[in-house]
Amino acid sequence: MTPPIRILLVDDHPVVRSGLRAMLAGQPDFELVGEAATGEEGVAAARRLRPDVVLMDLQLGPGMHGSEATRHIVAMGTAVSGPRVLVLTTFDTDADIVAAIEAGATGYLLKDAPSDDLHAAIRSAATGASALAPSVASRLLGRVRTPRATLSPRELEVLGHVAAGLSNRQISKRMFLSETTVKTHLVHIYAKLGVDSRTAAVAAATKAGLIRPS
Repeated sequence: MTPPIRILLVDDHPVVRSGLRAMLAGQPDFELVGEAATGEEGVAAARRLRPDVVLMDLQLGPGMHGSEATRHIVAMGTAVSGPRVLVLTTFDTDADIVAAIEAGATGYLLKDAPSDDLHAAIRSAATGASALAPSVASRLLGRVRTPRATLSPRELEVLGHVAAGLSNRQISKRMFLSETTVKTHLVHIYAKLGVDSRTAAVAAATKAGLIRPS
């Protein structure tokens, strides 16, 4: 008899965890082995429990971001075994998607996905197969088809800090870059977005779904 898929749930909202718990309960091949409310707790629980699949939210309040927690959890395994991370979040901006995929997430679903899609994604993730929400797959495909119109992960990170109101000096300290490098990234961002100011870059990127509205 095939053992059940061991699942760890990482989300900072108790109501969301309760709803997901109910969605998983009716599946005989699923076993919820633990829950965590922060990225740090999620990493510790994954190390202790060794789940097959981790359902990971990205925004986990203060502390470790979901993509960083994903990176730590994925590093516990190998290419053929170890915990698989399935991101389950509200956001489908390029910045979120790229950060999660680069961190090693096997799949990326939105929280409004039908329960059948979530169940199928968990089963796919357990085998190491990717599972992407349609909107996420479209965005990734768009990045491949029109690479010059998209921002690199580092450029997305810089622009995210700009949107948060940080100065070039603050961004350089946050990202451990020189101010000259930050300015160079901004020049490339302006050219790609067809704008000439920080405000216009943030507005254009938000409208295009590259970063979240501030």
